[in-house]
Amino acid sequence: MKTHVKALVVGGGAVGTSIAYHLAKAGWQDVMLLERDELTSGSTWHAAGLLPLFNMSFATTHIHQYSVEFYKTLEEETGLNAGFAVVGNLRMAQTKERMDEYMVYATTAETCGVPYEFLTPDEIKARWPLINTETLEGALYHHTDGYINPADVTMAMAKGARQRGVEIVRRLQADAFEWNGTHWDVTCTKMVEKGGNLVASEEQVVITAEHVVTASGNHAQRTAKMLGIKIPAIPVEHQFIVTDVDPALQQWRKDGNPEHPVIRDADAQSYVREERGGWILGVYEKNAPAVFEYGVPDSFRADLFPLDLERIEDQYMAMIHRIPSCEESGLKDDFNGPICYTPDGNPLVGPAPGLRNMWLAEGFSFGITAAGGTGYYLAQMMVEGEAEIDMASLDPKRYGNWMTTEFAARKNEECYDHVYILHHPDEERPACRPLRTAPAYDRQKARGAQFGFVNGWERPNYYGPLDAPDNFDHDSRSFRRGGWWQHAVDEAKAIREGVGLIDATAFTKHVVKGPGATAFLDWFTCNKLPKVGRINLTYALTPAGTTRTEYTIVRNGENDYYLVSAGAWTAYDADYLRKCAEDKAGEFGYIEIQDVTTQWGVFAIAGPKSRDVLKAVIKDADPATALSNKRFPWLSARQIELGMCPVNAIRVAYTGELGWELHHPMEMQNYLFDLLEKAGEPHGMKLVGARAQNWLRQEKSYRAFGNELGRDATPAEADLPRFIDLSKDFQGKAEMEAKGIRSKCVTLLIDGPEDADPWGREALYDGDTKIGRLTSGGYSVHFGKSIGMGYVKPELANVGTKLKVRMLNRLWDAEIVEDSPYDPKNATIRVDG
Repeated sequence: MKTHVKALVVGGGAVGTSIAYHLAKAGWQDVMLLERDELTSGSTWHAAGLLPLFNMSFATTHIHQYSVEFYKTLEEETGLNAGFAVVGNLRMAQTKERMDEYMVYATTAETCGVPYEFLTPDEIKARWPLINTETLEGALYHHTDGYINPADVTMAMAKGARQRGVEIVRRLQADAFEWNGTHWDVTCTKMVEKGGNLVASEEQVVITAEHVVTASGNHAQRTAKMLGIKIPAIPVEHQFIVTDVDPALQQWRKDGNPEHPVIRDADAQSYVREERGGWILGVYEKNAPAVFEYGVPDSFRADLFPLDLERIEDQYMAMIHRIPSCEESGLKDDFNGPICYTPDGNPLVGPAPGLRNMWLAEGFSFGITAAGGTGYYLAQMMVEGEAEIDMASLDPKRYGNWMTTEFAARKNEECYDHVYILHHPDEERPACRPLRTAPAYDRQKARGAQFGFVNGWERPNYYGPLDAPDNFDHDSRSFRRGGWWQHAVDEAKAIREGVGLIDATAFTKHVVKGPGATAFLDWFTCNKLPKVGRINLTYALTPAGTTRTEYTIVRNGENDYYLVSAGAWTAYDADYLRKCAEDKAGEFGYIEIQDVTTQWGVFAIAGPKSRDVLKAVIKDADPATALSNKRFPWLSARQIELGMCPVNAIRVAYTGELGWELHHPMEMQNYLFDLLEKAGEPHGMKLVGARAQNWLRQEKSYRAFGNELGRDATPAEADLPRFIDLSKDFQGKAEMEAKGIRSKCVTLLIDGPEDADPWGREALYDGDTKIGRLTSGGYSVHFGKSIGMGYVKPELANVGTKLKVRMLNRLWDAEIVEDSPYDPKNATIRVDG
C-alpha cells in the first residue's frame, strides 16, 4: 500500500469512487481511495438508484446530465454492466400550478441540453395504460432518464479507477488529519470484524497526501470534528417499499411492452418504478427524522431502521390510486435507511473553509444521480483550478460559522419533506426562522415586511398589507406573478418617482488594512483602486480568470479599505480573501483582514427625493450643502452625522437613482430607522424590499454575483471593460485575456405573457436555434414590460437584435437593448442639490 499520494479520497460510496476515477482520468497519478468498511456500505447500497435530471439549479442540472451520459459509457470501458435502465422519467402533475412548475424546470433543462416533452393525460394513458390518469393535468417526460443499480455503477467506477492507476483500500479508516504546510498527514486505522461489528485494530499507518477529498456520506459529522470545521450534512430517514408481483404488470411485459418509466407523482410525495414484476414505492413524507446528528454509532454499518408504515400510509394509498393493479400485490421488502441532506438540498462540493488542499464532497441527497458529475467537475476544480460551470451554489462555505447542529438537523428534515412540494422560484421555507435578525426586524415586521432568508439573515423581500395573515407570503407565491407582485411594483415606482428605504444590513463587509493592504488589493482586484475618500466597483478573479467576487471598495486611508460584497456569501468571500492575503503577505507585507459584517447595519435610501429626506436630519455646519455634488460627489464616501447617529455614507445606489448607502453602528439601527422614517413621511418615503430592488438594478444593467457574475464567465464576458484596468497586473489577468469573449452579457426587454415574468433560468433563441440563457429576470416599472439579463453568442450581442425567450413552454419576443436602458447617462444619479 502506498503511503505518499497526490490525492487521497476518503469514502467508498458512489461519490468517492467517481471522484477517484475522474482525478485519474484528468491525469493525476498516485490517487488513493480509502473505505472504512466495504465499497457501497454507506447509503449507496440501499439507494433506489433513480436519476432525476430536472432541477431548477443550473449547476446541479449540469452535474446530473453528465452523470446520466457518463454511466452509459462505463460498460464499454470496464466490462461491467452498471445496471442502467434507460426507461425515462415521467413527472405527473395533478394541478395547473404543478404544470407551471414543470415548465420552469424545462427551461432550466433546455439551457443544459436536456431533452424533454410534455404529455397530456390521454397521451400518458395511451403509452402506459396501467397508470390511472384521473385527476392529472399532464406530465413532463424525459426519455433519456431512468434508474441504475447503485452497487453496480459504483463497482464499475471503482474498476475504471483501478484501471487508471487508483489504489483502493478497504477496511481502513481515516482517524486524524494534520496539515504540515505542504501536505496532509492522514492517520489511518485498520478496521477488523469482531462479533459482527467493525472495530478499530491497533494497526495504524500515516498516509501523506498533497490533496484530500472527503466523501464520507453519513459520517460527515465525524469528518467535521476531525477537521475542526462545520459541515451541515446530517442524514434523514428515507423509506421505500418493494411490492410483490403485480399480475397485470407481468402480463404487460409478457405482451412485449416496454418497462414503465420512473413514475413521479409529486403531488402525492412519491415515486414508483418497476422492480422484478412488482413495484418500488419511494416517499418523501413529513416528519421523517434526522439521525446521527452527532455522528454514526460504531455499531451501525450497512444497517437499516425499522419501517414506519403509518408515516407513509397516505403515499401508499396514492400509489394504489395511480396504479390500481398493484393493490393486491402485497409487501415484499422494505427499506428505511439514512440518506444525507443539507439545509437547501444541494451537496457541499469544493474547498473546505480555512483549510488548504482539503476538498469536501458531502451532503448528497441524490448521490447516485450526482456522483458522476460531481467527480467530473470537482476534478476540474482540483486539476485545472476551476470547473467549466459555476460551482459557487454548491460551495461548502455558503453556510458560515453561525450554522449549528440544531439548525442543520431541523432544516434538513424540512428539506426532505419539501422534495415534492411546489418549488416556486419565490419560495421561502419557514423552519429555524427567524434566526439572524437586524435590530429593525420587529419594526419592519410591524409595517408588513415579508422576509426572505439570506445566509441566515432575515431580509425584507417586500412589504405586504399591515393586516396580512401569517400565511400571506406562502399564499402569494406563484410561478407567474404572485400576490406579492403588485406590492413590489409599488415599491419600485416609489424609488423611481419619490424615495424608498431598503434594509441592506445583510451585505458582507470586510476591513482590509495594514502595510501590505494597497499592494495586495491592487493585485487581488482588476480595477484601479480608489483614492482616499472615494469608492470603486471591482472584481476579484479566480486563477482561471473568471469572476470570484464582486466588491465595492471604500478607501478610508492610504492603507485602510472597507470592502462590501454580497450578503449571501460572507464565509465564501472571507475564506478566499484570507487565503489570498496569506499567500501574498511575504511579497506585499502584513495584511490585516476583519469580517465586520455584524458590526455595521446598512440602509440604502434612493430616489429623486432621497437628498431631501437626509437634509432634514443631517447635522452639519452647512446642512444645505453637505450632500451636494461639490461636497459629496457621486462615488465618494463621507463620515456624516444623522441626528445622533454616526454614519459612514457612500454615494452609490444599486437601484440607479440618486441615493446613499448609510452604514451605521448596528446598535444604533433602531434609532436611525425611526429618524429616517419620520423624516421621510413628508416626502411619502416607502419601505422597499429586495424584489423591487432586483428589478430596478436590471433596468440599469447592474450585474449581480451568482447571476451574471460567476466562476464560469470573466468580467470581460460580463461586458464590464470600464471596471478592468489592463494597464496593471492582477490575479487571473492572463487567463482572462486568453479566454477571450466566449459569450457576452446583455440586457433584454421582453414582450412576455400578461401574467408572468422570467425568473432568470430561461433559454434564449435566435429563430429555432438556442443561443444563450437568461441569468436574471423580472419586471420593469419604467418600461412596463418584462426585463431580463443573460448571456448570448458574441456575434448576436448587439443592440436591436431580436431574439426569443422560452417562458411557460412558449417562445416570446425579446430585444437586446443598450446597457443601462433606464437613464443610460446616469443623469439621475449625479443630479445636484
